[in-house]
Order: sequence, then structure tokens, then C-alpha cells
Amino acid sequence: MSRVGKAPIALPDKVEIAVDGETVTVKGPKGELTRTFTDRVGFEVEDGVVTVTRANEQRQTRALHGLSRALLNNMVQGVHEGYRKELSIVGVGYRASMKGSQLELLVGFSHPVLIDAVEGITVEVPEPTKIIVSGIDKERVGQVAANIRAVKPPEPYKGKGIRYVDEYVRRKAGKAGVR
Repeated sequence: MSRVGKAPIALPDKVEIAVDGETVTVKGPKGELTRTFTDRVGFEVEDGVVTVTRANEQRQTRALHGLSRALLNNMVQGVHEGYRKELSIVGVGYRASMKGSQLELLVGFSHPVLIDAVEGITVEVPEPTKIIVSGIDKERVGQVAANIRAVKPPEPYKGKGIRYVDEYVRRKAGKAGVR
């Protein structure tokens, strides 16, 4: 069996799970998530523990076994604790602010870049050079953070741009003076 797929998922307090065929709904203190899985995997809920089973031993089914377990675990963790990604803006004059429900980025272009709010995702700007993206769906939080970073990714010479807080930007040496 898959090492990831065979690991049981412990349900925290105040988290409920409902399995209806291939559709799984997870409710918790932060909200509710629903996902439809493939028919090659099954879910068994017993005594606050969820185990994921697979229908056969085919290669594709084994891969979906671990994936389905990881996705379900992310759903459980999301409705219980939530997810957050922090981005920092590096560069002279680079900053972010909220204009209503839109995120406004001033990152060296001739115009401000506006990013619309995504339903279920919260974007905060506690400082002009810090952006916090949070929500209960790990996939959507990561995608929104990646979309914000893609506006101006960090460049290797001065390190200017939008980066994740824990991201390491490899720096290059500039032009060397030749005599």
C-alpha cells in the first residue's frame, strides 16, 4: 500500500465529515469544504478516524490513493485551522494596499496593478510591504498567493519583486568592470 494513503486521518474536535458516494463534505469551525473524488477510492469513518481504501492495485489507483488521502487531510486541516501564505515586497517604492475589495500593487510599472478578491480567500495588508493570504482551501490560498507573486517575481540581480516570506532568492553578480 501507499505510505501516504494508508495513514489514517484523525478528526479533531468540532470537525464533522459526511461521505456520500464519491462526494465528501467536511464541516468545521472555519467553514465547510466539499470535493468529489474518483470512484477508485473509498472512505471509511470510524471513531473519529478516517481511512482511505482503494479498489484495486493498478498503478493509477495506487497514485490516486495517496492523492485522495492528502487532499482529504488538507480539507480537514483547513476547516479546523485554516491556511495562510505570507508575501513580502522588496524594492524602493514598491508597496501594496487594499482599495475596497481589490489589492493594489505598486511594483515599478507605469500603472498600479489591481487584483480582484477571490471568494473564500482573505487578503490582508498589515504593512505596505507585507501581504497575507488566508483561507480554508489550501489549493486556492496557494493559487492566489502565486498569482500575486507572478505580478513581479523577484529578480536575481537586486532581489526586487514580490516573494514568499520564507523564499530564498539566489543572487547573481552584476557586470564586472573589465580593464
